[in-house]
Amino acid sequence: MLNKIALSALGAFSAFALTVVPVQAVQRDDEQKAARAQMMAGKGKSLRSIENRVLPKMAGSQYLGPEYDPRAQVYRLKFIQEGRVIFVDVDGRTGAILRERR
Repeated sequence: MLNKIALSALGAFSAFALTVVPVQAVQRDDEQKAARAQMMAGKGKSLRSIENRVLPKMAGSQYLGPEYDPRAQVYRLKFIQEGRVIFVDVDGRTGAILRERR
């Protein structure tokens, strides 16, 4: 009897866990939508154009991916080099590199 209850509870939990979307995935989707809307409105550069500008300057680093702050209209590109994480902040409107943090 206990095994049936345990299996039933485990099954219910598994079904619930599969339907929950991680908060980070929702935030990332919102960031992408905001970036695209601003780019389509002529208020910003595409991520691809920004990456094409920044990635060659980061030779020897592994690119981990971008984040986007729609309020500030700033992309943060993340890299790793020799065990250190490097953040490159780029103005989403102009494509200008604002700062690099190691």
